[in-house]
Amino acid sequence: MAELVPVEPFDIVVFGATGDLALRKLIPALFHRWCDGQITDDSRIVAASREPMAQEAFRELASTHIFDNGNVTDARRKAWAAFSERLNYVDLDASGEGEGWARLKDALDPDDDKIRLYYLALPPSIYGSVCAGLARQGLNTPNARIVLEKPIGSNYHTARAINDKVGEVFNENNIFRIDHYLGKETVQNLLILRFANYLFEPMWNANGIDHVQITVAETLGAGKRASYYDRSGALRDMVQNHLLQLACLVAMEPPESLEADSVRTEKLKVLKALRPVTPASVANDVVRGQYQAGAIGGETVPGYAEEVGTDTETETFVAIRAQVDNWRWAGVPFYMRTGKRMASRRSEIIVQFKQIPHDIVGAAKGALHPNRLVIRLQPDEGVKLMLMTKDPGPGGLRLRYVPLNLSYAEHFEANYPDAYERLLMAVVRGNLSLFMRRDEVEAAWRWVDGIIHAWDESQAKLYGYQAGTDGPTPSALMLAREDREWFDAISY
Repeated sequence: MAELVPVEPFDIVVFGATGDLALRKLIPALFHRWCDGQITDDSRIVAASREPMAQEAFRELASTHIFDNGNVTDARRKAWAAFSERLNYVDLDASGEGEGWARLKDALDPDDDKIRLYYLALPPSIYGSVCAGLARQGLNTPNARIVLEKPIGSNYHTARAINDKVGEVFNENNIFRIDHYLGKETVQNLLILRFANYLFEPMWNANGIDHVQITVAETLGAGKRASYYDRSGALRDMVQNHLLQLACLVAMEPPESLEADSVRTEKLKVLKALRPVTPASVANDVVRGQYQAGAIGGETVPGYAEEVGTDTETETFVAIRAQVDNWRWAGVPFYMRTGKRMASRRSEIIVQFKQIPHDIVGAAKGALHPNRLVIRLQPDEGVKLMLMTKDPGPGGLRLRYVPLNLSYAEHFEANYPDAYERLLMAVVRGNLSLFMRRDEVEAAWRWVDGIIHAWDESQAKLYGYQAGTDGPTPSALMLAREDREWFDAISY
């Protein structure tokens, strides 16, 4: 197991502390890092939200999310008692100029040299107001770092305006734009898999790869996020950040080093090389859908319109055929799709290599399949390389398609930090390599804005798909036109 090294003492303020993200992800992440000894005794955690609440009431609310899985042991109870002593609550209207700001300042260590983290688990529209409030109180100290949740804005222009306002208060090297997918173990391992193994890099181009598939599928519906999601949709909520970041890591050129700007500069080049989607090409290259009533896991679930209580044109599914117009990837399609209420919950990258040029064994011995690299992000993290091999035993030559399997659960016994835990500690350390730079965010929005414009201009159809399936039929047809298919029912 890799050694878990304690970080420097720090103070963190979690704005929007009574929201779902803070209670379900951020506070538990900090607690788990405390349990593993990465957070020191002299660190402080300040929860800030508009709702007036007593200190103990918030601690009790937070504890219900810590122990909601039934993992209640004496050791964890003892750890929570010690952790909660460092967990303070401040009621504060982050979008205003009220007296809550002074209370927040009093809750922090007066040492201006101490590392401070401000995590904005808030709507992006008030990021500028929060930064202005921090500046008024002199809380934008040299070692202060601000964490911005995605999506930053709803298009290129709003993203740029938000970046401008945040940039008035914080230097770019102190701004951490978070995408929790970049904290997943298999995503971090992708660069090592590519650039530390000579086996892959010579073939990692249009000469060796037929196409790439990136799938982020959910079985859940809009749920508690319905009010936000209906203004966003799958394209803004998932493609602009998660899927494009994964595509960048697959497609980027080797960076000079793993230093933050070297990696982020190469990702930016991929975003700039993406072929624009136009009103003339959108029908062939993009499919949008919305789930209807169906069954998942034996349970009947309503359609999206029923969940939000109105007819709406918001897409809950999108599939895209993207092209990276550069020397390495010319002619290699990147198929990306994401959706809610799909057949299974999974996030994966599949790199399909080209078929061998000549079959020496003959079809009668069994079907020959091209090599396929499967990088699974969730639910069971791991990497599999699908190969052709001889089926052992007498009776002639028979072929079998089998995986070389690297399952993280089987090969690494330790439970490593999850994405938010890892990313929070990266912010404390000032490691920007796992976070998006301003120009990355804005380049991604430029490309996505082109799709939205093409939808509007062409009045693109919104296809229905039954909950519990893998999206609307035109999504499968988009690949079938090129004699390919989504890898849905394949057991790895």
